[in-house]
Amino acid sequence: MNADTGWSDYEGGVTLGGMGSQGGTIARDEGFRDLLRLTYEADDSRSFHVVTCGISGWLVHPRFFDNAAEALHAFESMKPALEELGATLPEGGPKSQADGRAAGPLLAAFRVRFS
Repeated sequence: MNADTGWSDYEGGVTLGGMGSQGGTIARDEGFRDLLRLTYEADDSRSFHVVTCGISGWLVHPRFFDNAAEALHAFESMKPALEELGATLPEGGPKSQADGRAAGPLLAAFRVRFS
């Protein structure tokens, strides 16, 4: 774990080398306080690179790239924005309809920014 950032290997790294949710091989998989997750999958045989970010109970958002350099840059650059968004949402998902309505524009803005 990187004590400076709070990000660490997801589930101690057991997911590395396995198949990811988008069909690639998981090359990086990191979590933040059991609330946020970033996963990088690749399949070089088909120039397939995807970074999937998640906020427990709120968001799963994949981003597709043509090469590893762009995907890995996105992986790192999304961390602060994901932390910021996660800090504004009730932990674990909406507790009421009002929570969901309030979060809608925040989640949409994040998806647009990182599409």
